[in-house]
Amino acid sequence: MNIIKLACIGLLAILVSCSSPNEGNLKFAISFSKMVSNQKLDGRLLLMISNSDEGEPRFQINDGPNTQMIYGVDVDQMQPGKQILIDGSVFGYPVESVNSIPAGEYYVQALLHTYETFNLSTGHTVKLPKDNGEGQRWNRSPGNLYSTPTKVSIDPQSNGSISITMDQIIPPIEEPEDTEYIKHIKIQSDLLSKFYGRPMFLGAHVLLPEGFDENPNARYPLMVFHGHFPADFGGFRTEPPDPDLKPEHSDRFDLDGYNIIQQEEAYKFYQTWTSKDFPRVLIIKVQHQNPYYDDSYAVNSANLGPYGDAITYELIPHIEEQFRGIGEGWARFLYGGSTGGWEALGVQVKYPDEYNGCFAACPDPIDFRAYMTTNIYEDKNAYYYSSNYKKVLRPGRRDYLGHVTASIKDMNHKELALGTKSRSGQQFDIWEAVYSPQGDDGYPQRLWDKYTGEINQDVAAYWKDNYDLRHILERDWASLGPKLQGKINIYCGDMDNYYLNNAVYLMEEFLEATTDPYYDGEVDYGDRAEHCWNGDHENSNGISRLRYNTMYMGKIIKRIEESAPEGADLTSWRY
Repeated sequence: MNIIKLACIGLLAILVSCSSPNEGNLKFAISFSKMVSNQKLDGRLLLMISNSDEGEPRFQINDGPNTQMIYGVDVDQMQPGKQILIDGSVFGYPVESVNSIPAGEYYVQALLHTYETFNLSTGHTVKLPKDNGEGQRWNRSPGNLYSTPTKVSIDPQSNGSISITMDQIIPPIEEPEDTEYIKHIKIQSDLLSKFYGRPMFLGAHVLLPEGFDENPNARYPLMVFHGHFPADFGGFRTEPPDPDLKPEHSDRFDLDGYNIIQQEEAYKFYQTWTSKDFPRVLIIKVQHQNPYYDDSYAVNSANLGPYGDAITYELIPHIEEQFRGIGEGWARFLYGGSTGGWEALGVQVKYPDEYNGCFAACPDPIDFRAYMTTNIYEDKNAYYYSSNYKKVLRPGRRDYLGHVTASIKDMNHKELALGTKSRSGQQFDIWEAVYSPQGDDGYPQRLWDKYTGEINQDVAAYWKDNYDLRHILERDWASLGPKLQGKINIYCGDMDNYYLNNAVYLMEEFLEATTDPYYDGEVDYGDRAEHCWNGDHENSNGISRLRYNTMYMGKIIKRIEESAPEGADLTSWRY
């Protein structure tokens, strides 16, 4: 093709562009009724637009191809009855502007994710979404206002305005009741209350061993099951499965009657837990939801505060005192998957003397050279691979065959629509909130520009020194190695949906190459296994994920027998 032809094509493109109709000025005017609140409210005002009638639009926002649309703006002192406009200038996901929505019939819904003011001990005043017992789920959080979904005709070329009134409020959540085996603990944390400038609480669901009341002189080892916000101690059922339960299919695991399988496994756990030869221990699931996420990652953080110290030095001793725990590091163990996997390993590394072993399944990135598909130290952009001539998106989620359903950019743009300043309550924002230094405005410093993906190398360096677990182990192995020998166990599928196995490979390289001392633990992989493989080579993920509480028990008992100090209580709890 010659230069004259190229010039003609370029001119034609300009003429076509100029002759296109002007974009419209579509607006959505959103307010809330005095009937649901007569207060001025702060928060994130969200507009959801969906062409699907399968549920409310607020439950249809996700990373995958079937996501619906969402737009958001921050509001300060929003008044009852006063309309806030969302128009073409407001950023949205996956369609960036309402002016680019194809014309058609849609369901629209508005929601106000309310924020509260926190006066931090650092001297900053910030507005954050206080958890209200739901585990930081913006579309279910009690106190949030929302509207009834309404079907409307949308024409982005129009200059019209669509009014939406939020006339409902999400009700409070009932707290679970104690049972014979499961107890619920909630304490006010002095450390966290000081940091946040208001009363802050930690909770836990405690599973008591069989014979707890009949053996008052027994003292028990403690197993800490870390993971996302637990509403209760799930997976434990004292009755056989409901015979009238209608079977449901699990798309995630491709299993028919998965709800029945869950009840069967929960009942089997109860039978195993109460059997004659099963070790008598305490298991706890920690509730450490916070203003940024459904859990804290169980470590100290510039933005979240001293959750690591609060859990290890306030909550756990309280539980051990109340329920006769042994209360010494040799008798405490950590396990969990995904977020819980990172927490199990991270807590073991940060508190090497306070715990005697971790079993970290499919952990979140434990080496930031493989921060999913980004090397935050060498890559310039988190969304695109380096190239002189083309933009290739970095994948964010795949299946076991490698089929990609979301990019890193997709996942972060969804978060950007949900909230600014790391307040989306989603995955990348909580990593930022936990790992980043605090900014001058009191919010987490961005690792990368949330819109463009350009990486801030100063922030990356801070992450490396403080939360890159492989780097910390390599840097401090002379002091940490002797304390961690025999305590590190990591499991991951080699086709993890979020590429988490890549960081595990890097960690394994270091652990296996280090001989002074040798780590003396275990790293294992599941062939073609997706997230969240936990070391079970005999069963599918759908089954093995229901067996966390028993699958590591044999290794824990062996570890106790090999490492307990002289004079340790190895008998009172073995009845």
